[in-house]
Amino acid sequence: MIKPGTRLWSTTCSTAVVVVRPPKGDVALTCGDAPMAESEQPAQGGTPKTEEDGGTLLGKRYSDADSGVEVMCTRAGDNAIAADGRVLLMAGARALPASD
Repeated sequence: MIKPGTRLWSTTCSTAVVVVRPPKGDVALTCGDAPMAESEQPAQGGTPKTEEDGGTLLGKRYSDADSGVEVMCTRAGDNAIAADGRVLLMAGARALPASD
């Protein structure tokens, strides 16, 4: 079970993330078609970056509407993050409350 604050590392590139919102159920998070690890490990290769795969960007949030999972990228990488095979989409900026 993935909890908020869980740190995950890619085994295929330099991507590292922290879970902001956990999934509603069990979900397999992958990066470059390889499972993400709960401890930092050296990159072991994997699926090469494709034209559609924009990789991950530092400080950006990525989410999956089906599972409800949301992660924040703490280290950028070449491969995209996926939940059960669905590529996570970059989440848009949230509006701040008015302070008047």
